[in-house]
Amino acid sequence: MIAGAGGLPAELARQLDAPPLVCALDGFEPDGIAVDRSFRLEHLGTLLSELKARGVTDICLAGAIRRPDIDPARIDAATLPLVPILQQAILSGDDGALRGVIAIFETAGFAVRSAHQVAPGLLAVSGCETRRQPADAVAADAARAEAIVGALSTVDVGQCCVVHKGQALAIEGVYGTDWMLASLADRPDGRGGLLFKAPKISQDLRVDLPTIGPDTIQAAAAAGLDGVVIQSGGVIVLDRPGVLAACDRAGLFLWVRDRDG
Repeated sequence: MIAGAGGLPAELARQLDAPPLVCALDGFEPDGIAVDRSFRLEHLGTLLSELKARGVTDICLAGAIRRPDIDPARIDAATLPLVPILQQAILSGDDGALRGVIAIFETAGFAVRSAHQVAPGLLAVSGCETRRQPADAVAADAARAEAIVGALSTVDVGQCCVVHKGQALAIEGVYGTDWMLASLADRPDGRGGLLFKAPKISQDLRVDLPTIGPDTIQAAAAAGLDGVVIQSGGVIVLDRPGVLAACDRAGLFLWVRDRDG
C-alpha cells in the first residue's frame, strides 16, 4: 500500500485478510496505522527497486497526497529516469497527475489495484439506510448536482458540490470538501440542501475515489444541510456504521444513488 494522509489506509488494512506492506510519502503519513517504510518522492526509483526485491507484485494507492515539491539536489540515481514523468504529473491536473503515477508503477511491472477492488466493503450499496429519507424534491437537486460535478470533470476541478433548490451553493476546489462545507457556515439562505459526491467522468477508478466518513456528516450538519448523496459504486464510505449513526444523530439522510442513465 502506498498510503497517504487520512483514515482510508487504516480502514483498508482492517478489511484485508493479511496486513499489507505500508509505504508512506514523507509528510503525508496516514492515521491509525503503522508505516513500514517512509520515502521521499526524490527516491521513488529506489523504493520501486526495493519493492520488487521483496516480491511485491500489486500496488494499492490509498489516502490523500498533495503535490509535493521536488528538491533536484536530492534525486537519487534510480529516480533520475522518472523525473520527466514526475515533472509532467506535478504540472498536470489531478487526473493527469494520477495517470502519471499509475504509469510509473505499471511500467515498473506492478499491477495497480483500487482500494475498493481489494476491499469491496468500502463501497455502499444503493439505497437509503438512514432514519431520515430524502424528500421528493431531493431527486431534482441530486440530478442538478450530478450535472454540476460532470461539468467540473471537464476542467478537472472537483468531485463534489452543494445544491439547494436547484442552485449551486458551493463547489469543491483545491482546498477540499471540509473547507467547502465550512464556507457555508454563515450562508445567507439559512438551512437546507445536499452535499453530492461522485467520481469525475472518465476518472480512473483505481485511485482518488471520493470518500466520506463520520467527519463529513458532522461538517454537512454544521453547514445546515439536509443530507448527503453519493454515487453508487463510486464513493468510499469510511466507518459505515459510524456514518449512519452520525446521520441519525444529526437528522440527515444518506442516499446512495445510482448515476443517471
